[in-house]
Amino acid sequence: MRSGTRIEAVMVEIRTRIVSRTYLPGTRLPSVRMQARAMQVSVSTVVEAYERLAAEGAIAARPGSGFYVAGPVAPLTLAQIGPRLDREVDPLWVSRQALEADAAVLKPGCGWLPPSWLYETGVRRALRALAQADAPDLSEYATPLGHPALRQFLSRRLAGTGIEAAPEQIMLTESGTQAIDLICRFLLEPGDTVLVDDPCYFNFHALLKAHRVQVVGVPLTPNGPDVEMFASALREHSPRLYITNSGIHNPTGATLSAVTAHRLLKLADSSDLVVVEDDILADFEFSPAPRLAAFDGLSRVIHIGSFSKTVSAALRCGYIAARPGWIDSLVDLKIATTFGGGRLAAEVVLRALTDSGYRKHMEALRLRLRTEMTQTVPRLEALGIQPWLVPQAGMFLWCRLPQGMDAAAMARTCLKDGVVLAPGNAFSRSRSAGDFLRFNVAQCIDGRVFDVLARTLSA
Repeated sequence: MRSGTRIEAVMVEIRTRIVSRTYLPGTRLPSVRMQARAMQVSVSTVVEAYERLAAEGAIAARPGSGFYVAGPVAPLTLAQIGPRLDREVDPLWVSRQALEADAAVLKPGCGWLPPSWLYETGVRRALRALAQADAPDLSEYATPLGHPALRQFLSRRLAGTGIEAAPEQIMLTESGTQAIDLICRFLLEPGDTVLVDDPCYFNFHALLKAHRVQVVGVPLTPNGPDVEMFASALREHSPRLYITNSGIHNPTGATLSAVTAHRLLKLADSSDLVVVEDDILADFEFSPAPRLAAFDGLSRVIHIGSFSKTVSAALRCGYIAARPGWIDSLVDLKIATTFGGGRLAAEVVLRALTDSGYRKHMEALRLRLRTEMTQTVPRLEALGIQPWLVPQAGMFLWCRLPQGMDAAAMARTCLKDGVVLAPGNAFSRSRSAGDFLRFNVAQCIDGRVFDVLARTLSA
């Protein structure tokens, strides 16, 4: 490597750490000798790099002390945080491709249903009724906790899965993602450790990265997280949070067993761990799986959810159910960050959920997804793509590619043919899922998906 390239590499490393806020203003940089050892370059290379950065104003020299980060806090750039391995197909890339794609693009890697599968009829009825509603429903802020009638409904709904949460223990949010964001603001400090399943929903990684915490993955089994590895992570890292899915797991479709749930909570009781249980896929279940919040009584488990997967993604409405003292503090954070909640969206969601047709709509949707699951599995297997398991319900299939195939490379190739895939390492903290893809069976109906997969696999 040329000397100039080595100097530039050191400068890029320091700039990246400043932009990602690993190095905040006033942070003392590693000594030139330490940096030289870390990057396996000469001391003179590091000296020249530091001098150039000082000339740019990015860092400042203090005689007899060393070099320090200068200037105001750099804008937070999530793309600069952490390694840039497979940057093109990391969680943020997958989300952008799926959200920005036009109607002609096929999206078997996205995490939502086709628009025509959602409860459009109920939403239209609710909107027509609200067009004649009193002015406050159309124009006023919501109360801090959120729409009282929707919270009453959610209290009854949660009771159906064994979770006892009074309406006063439920706070509405703009989405499930905002719910996790508020919980992270409430409970975490930069540098804290958070446990996640490996693999897990990829936006957990992106959101936790923004909160500047350490993320540790726990291998997932068909019955939930590996309990022995979970216990080891508790001992080694003393994590503050564990974030997981209840019911149907994303991306694997696995279901938490009652035995695993009890063992997890017993381990949590011996630590300071708080569990965040994301229940966004609840309505896809044929029968409710165990809920950690039900076993725990909302003592150290926080239960969240939203309705974007079944009612409408355009209606941003989620919720947090937690113990009363925590809800009060979360309300303060909600007011500080968003002030009032979405009163109109909450009213539409309530009317849709309590509409006479919603139950029948969901019964038909669950059966439709089961049919698509049974049809998609053999079509993938015929290409040598094997499901890790066949889920009991839901839309996701977690699949291993034929030996030697790289999911990230395959995603880049398929994108050129108008197909958005979700490569495994976007979901994996350990990056051990390089030969996995997540498929959404509701988005695999078009036969062109399998044509493109077949061409790519045979290339």
